[in-house]
Amino acid sequence: MHTMNMGYTLDNMIGIALELSAEKDFSKLMQKILTEAMRITHCDAGTVYIKEKDQLDFYTVCTKSKGVFAVRGDSSMPPVPLTRKHVCACAAMDNVKINIDDVYNSPEYDFAGAQRYDKLNDYRTRSMLVIPMADEKDIVIGVLQLINSLDEEGNAIPFDPGYEDVVSALASLAAVSINNHKLAQEVTDLLHSFVSVMVDAIEARSAYNATHTRSMVGYAEKFIDWLADTGNEWQFDEDKRDAFLMSVWLHDIGKLMIPQDILDKPDRLGSRKDSVKSKLEITKLEAKVKALSDKENEEKYYEKVELLDKAWELIEYANTAGYIPDDTAGLLAKYAKIECTTPYGKTENLLTESELEAISIQKGTLTAKERGQVEKHVSYTISMLKKMGFGGIYENVPTWAGEHHEYLNGAGYPYKLTGDELSPESRLLTVIDIYDALTAEDRPYKPPMPSDRAFGILDMMCSEGKIDRRILDMFRESGAWQKEIAANKL
Repeated sequence: MHTMNMGYTLDNMIGIALELSAEKDFSKLMQKILTEAMRITHCDAGTVYIKEKDQLDFYTVCTKSKGVFAVRGDSSMPPVPLTRKHVCACAAMDNVKINIDDVYNSPEYDFAGAQRYDKLNDYRTRSMLVIPMADEKDIVIGVLQLINSLDEEGNAIPFDPGYEDVVSALASLAAVSINNHKLAQEVTDLLHSFVSVMVDAIEARSAYNATHTRSMVGYAEKFIDWLADTGNEWQFDEDKRDAFLMSVWLHDIGKLMIPQDILDKPDRLGSRKDSVKSKLEITKLEAKVKALSDKENEEKYYEKVELLDKAWELIEYANTAGYIPDDTAGLLAKYAKIECTTPYGKTENLLTESELEAISIQKGTLTAKERGQVEKHVSYTISMLKKMGFGGIYENVPTWAGEHHEYLNGAGYPYKLTGDELSPESRLLTVIDIYDALTAEDRPYKPPMPSDRAFGILDMMCSEGKIDRRILDMFRESGAWQKEIAANKL
């Protein structure tokens, strides 16, 4: 019979504790727990169960003599209900260690299932050591079930009672590691849920930008996959991938702070259009009434009606035109001076200074002041994300998300950073953001741009020193920009 190596104490446990606490992959954590327990007890087989509500879920199983090793998902092993019919369930329910010399001669527990397994697999289950995994609060969160301790000739023998305390110590370390892993996963899941809620809130506010963030995440996922598939020197491990995608999901969170009428402004006048139309209609009606009562000046009044009609025709055209040339802007300025009557009986120009500024915008729908307000969404994004206290693998999320409107030549915003100050991840996010903005199909102020034209504009921006040529070329080569690529979940 093997006797426990009493030198296997503090130093060994410290090493195991460090190893278990460093393992981030839950499946590998389960494997390490089982492997270490089997090594300590010199046994042939074992299983790790995790307690979930009223059952023990199988996670890892190993039988060395049969070459069997399986993890959850690779085996059809059913969960074990927490009833007195199963020895592992008894260990979990009573929080006790159970050491059985020979399961075929045990009157305390029902081993009919083990015997059926032995018959089907030409195996002989003999000795069994079952250790509950209890955390620091003495709450059982799982069970270690070990089978057939072996002597030096490989014969199945009873488990040395001296193993019980050592394996119990291992089980306690394992329980703490499992709890820490679960807690970390719960925090991560909570963070992802929060991000999902924030993205939904942004999309709910702005129907015109409803697919922007999800499209960008789709591009980013496909691009990162392409880097991995092609063996590019620029790689994203699992943690970095998660953090970068998080920054993409959150890059526009600051838009929650932008007034709705500006964020979704579909044309140049926006809410001002009704005011202009009201003044114009009242003035036309007045002119028609005066024409009826003042026959001598009838022609003059109808000329004003005609002038107002021409003015409105041009205003309606300019309100949604893709581009306003200088001559059109000049004519608008002339029409703007037509005296009109407001609904309150006051006299003012057909177009106020702010209305004329809006309708004369050469390209786009936002005035300089309105554009400035929209640009503040980046500052809001940075402020909001910094308050969230991102740390660990997510520490760069506020930076990457907050730099997606910065340019290499310092012409971006909000901080006018330059190339040396911008990470590759920030540069990538900028390229993806611009590409989607150019090709988006849900913008009210412009039609979607074909991909070749969008890349033409991006090429020009490279020539101007605004964006990274190498990253743009990789993005184009990757094919990640194709519209059928989409992301629907975190």
